[in-house]
This record gives sequence, C-alpha cells and structure tokens, in this order.
Amino acid sequence: MADDDKKPSGPDLAAGIPAGDLAEGAMLAGHVRGEAVLLVRQSGTVSAIGAQCTHYHGPLADGLIVGNTIRCPWHHACFDLRSGEALAAPALSPLQCWRVDERGGKLTVGAKIEPKIEQPKPQPTGSAAQRIVIVGGGAAGFAAAEMLRRRGYAGSITMLSSDDAAPVDRPNLSKDYLAGNAPEDWMPLRGDDWYRDNRVTLKLKSEVIALDPKAKTVTLANSGTEKYDKLLLATGAEPVKLDMPGAAQKHVFTLRTFSDCRAIIAQAQHAKRAVVIGASFIGLETAAALRVREIEVHVVAPEKRPLERVFGPQLGDFIRALHEEHGVKFHLDNSVTAIGPGNVTLKSGATLDADLVIMGVGVRPRLALAEKAGLAIDKGVVVNEFLETSAPDIHAAGDIARWPDPISRANIRVEHWVVAERQGQTAALNMLGQRKAFRAVPFFWSQHYDVPINYVGHAETWDAIEIDGDVMKRDCVARYMKGGRVLAAASIYRDIDSLKIARDMEKAAQQAG
Repeated sequence: MADDDKKPSGPDLAAGIPAGDLAEGAMLAGHVRGEAVLLVRQSGTVSAIGAQCTHYHGPLADGLIVGNTIRCPWHHACFDLRSGEALAAPALSPLQCWRVDERGGKLTVGAKIEPKIEQPKPQPTGSAAQRIVIVGGGAAGFAAAEMLRRRGYAGSITMLSSDDAAPVDRPNLSKDYLAGNAPEDWMPLRGDDWYRDNRVTLKLKSEVIALDPKAKTVTLANSGTEKYDKLLLATGAEPVKLDMPGAAQKHVFTLRTFSDCRAIIAQAQHAKRAVVIGASFIGLETAAALRVREIEVHVVAPEKRPLERVFGPQLGDFIRALHEEHGVKFHLDNSVTAIGPGNVTLKSGATLDADLVIMGVGVRPRLALAEKAGLAIDKGVVVNEFLETSAPDIHAAGDIARWPDPISRANIRVEHWVVAERQGQTAALNMLGQRKAFRAVPFFWSQHYDVPINYVGHAETWDAIEIDGDVMKRDCVARYMKGGRVLAAASIYRDIDSLKIARDMEKAAQQAG
C-alpha cells in the first residue's frame, strides 16, 4: 500500500470545523496530527475517539451509535464514547480519546486524554475475594482476568490452562493465520509482559483433575492443589475425534489449539491434496484457508447442504457455491469410513487421495470436571443469569455454560468466541460483588475467502426464514423466525442492519429481564 493511501481522510480536526457540520447523533471522520479521529455528537456532548476498532481495525464511522456507545460494524465490539473503554468484546483495548473544544461556532480537537475506566463499587461485607482461580486458558478465562484487573481487583489471579501456549485469537486459527495471511505475533491476545505487569499467574500445561467446592480447592495432575475464594470454570470444548481405521496417523489432524494449527501448517508445506471431514464452520474455514495455499481440497460430510442446520437452505447453497467457485470439491450425503497413508475411503466406496486430513466434525463441551464436582449439568454446566453455578463462589462461562437466554426464552449453550469473552467479562464483574445479569445478544462471524457472514441471536429451530436482498449477490439479511418473532439473523455485507438487529434484540433482552 502506498504511503498516500495510508493517510487519514477528512478534515483536519486540529484546525477545527464549523460546529454546525456535526449534527446531533452524527459522526464525522477526520484526522489530528496524522491520526484518524472520529467526532461524534451524542446527547449534546461531542466526543473525539480513535476511528478504528481496537480489535481488527474496523471503521467505526460505518458503525452504530447506541446511547453513549459506538458499535463496530465488523464484529460488534462496543466502546464508551466518553472514555473510550471497550465495554464489550471482542475488543479489549480502549480507544484513544482527544479533548474537544466547542466555542465561537467552531469545533476543535486538541490534546490526547487518558481514558477514565469505571472502578467497582464497594463490595458488601464478606464478599471480597483474595484468591481468584480461573480454570481454562481460552476466551472466557482471559477476558475475565483482563476485566478483573481493569476494574481494580487487587487480589491474586491464577489461570490454569491445559494448553501449551498463552491465550490466542482462536478464530484466526481457521482463518487468516492458517491461510498464511496473518503473522504469528498477531495471535496472542496479550504478550508475556502483560501477565507479568498485571500479576496474573498463568500456568500452562496444567490439567485440573478435581474440583472440591466445599474445600475450595482444585487439584492439578502435575503440581498439587490451588486454593480459591472464587473460581471461574471456563474449560471450553474439545474437538470430536472420529474413531475409524487410520485416524491416529500423523497426517490426520483436528483444529482447536495454536499447536494444532502450527502442525497443520507444517504438513501443508508439502501437501498437495487434503480431505476435510465435516462441513462445519471449522471444516469449511479450514478448506478455504487450504485453498489459499493452493492445496486441492475435498470436503466430505453427511448432510445434503453445508451449514443448513444453522443458516437454512438458501445460505447453505450459497456457501457451497462459493467454495466450489474457489475449487473445493464436495462429497455430501457421504462419510469417511477409513483413512489410509495416502487416501481416504468413503461410505459410497470411492477413494480420495489425501496427504492431509482434517477432522472438522464439531466439538463437545469439557464437562467432566464439573460433573465430578457435583455441579448441576444439563447439556452443559447450568448457570443462572449471573453465570453462577449450583455451587457457591463458582461461576461458569464460555462453551460449557448453559444459561437462561431472554431472547429465545430458553436455556441455551453456544460455542461462540464473542459470547465466551463477554461471559468472562460478566463473570468477572460478578466475582467483584456486582450483580450483573448476562443478557448480551449472541454473536459470531464466519469468514469464507473474502466473504464475511455475521450472525446475531440464537435459533436452534425456526418456522420461517425471511430474506431481504439477494443471497447469491452477497447482499442480504436472513431473519430466522418462530411464532412471528425474530430469533436470529445472518447477514452478508449488511453490517449496519446486523448492528440494528442486535440493538433491538439487546433492548428486548433488557426489558425481558
């Protein structure tokens, strides 16, 4: 990209603009001393904030103002307009803020100002925790630790992770990093210095084998026990591994961890043909990434359309056509029965050459620890609206948590990165003595080549799909309805519509609570 292309556009806000150029509820993109800045007038106050989301640098000028917040159009991160604080994941870092002067009919942006982060209210007597233990090294666990420190918690935080790497940006493992478009140093959510500077003890390769809610201890497989005052259970999910002849060979992989992804990339360096078992999100995103590496890819799955159970037939057909356009070959209504050293055998009797095999047939929640400890289980760890489990001082978040969702009016468990992060943040606030109900609208995004698909809400079943726009032209919103109510919506290049649907669902959830 040329240097000229990198220069921020719009007016020089340090030189000032006419105050009338910024109406109530409006945004204006400009620059201050070479930095992109967004001016927003909301509720009579003018804010000057960084113009790009701190997650993946989404353009906030294309986002949505909701109250005193601004929402990113790409992945729905939420920021406080007054302080710049990242109020809701996936963004964790605040926006830069600038001082704004309005007088004489002119708006002028001045010096940078430090963000003012809200500190917790005094805790009720006896609620203070001196030792918080987080079991899990994924999205929920990290987001909880970060929020605890952000909100001024001064006690000890210990994260126990069975992984061999610090928490990473897991969605990227099946997207840009696997495709070779993202460098490795983009992957950690924070560098090693963050854990040191924030006094978070991160213990990797630490498998927790027992949890005693009465003694308030956890037992590790290799290093004794840890005591806690409050505990967050965020053990996540593990990939399903099919039991079939040849499944244990070295060229057969699942994709969940940073180590998994590195191993697949190493194999892909000399692979020519890959078979992806399963047309799941992981399976199809992996297929797309391998095609970017110019590897021949075959997808084998038992369903008649990819992702039809989540998106319905119209988007299912579009996703198949998109992958076929990029050279992926589908073998649907079929399955793999055996894996050889250089091929796979299908249920239909056909064989496919393969020097790389990926099992992308879904994940299952890691519930064994919770079950053994006697926590209430119902297709997940049962939690209330405050993410509290059936045991005192134990919260659960992420892929294992089954919570009461006011939007679908059911208890649900979802395996979404943003949901896990937001639940970790909410659990952290509740461990600090707040009573904050989790009423966030579920959100996830999926990337297939250059086409993003955003999804808000949660619809396990529906009785109608209303489509606005043209799916095949990559310009649509699909609303999933039941009994006349919108339970969820999927969109392609309709970012503002997606944000507005999420806003309306959020409002309904708050009213229902």
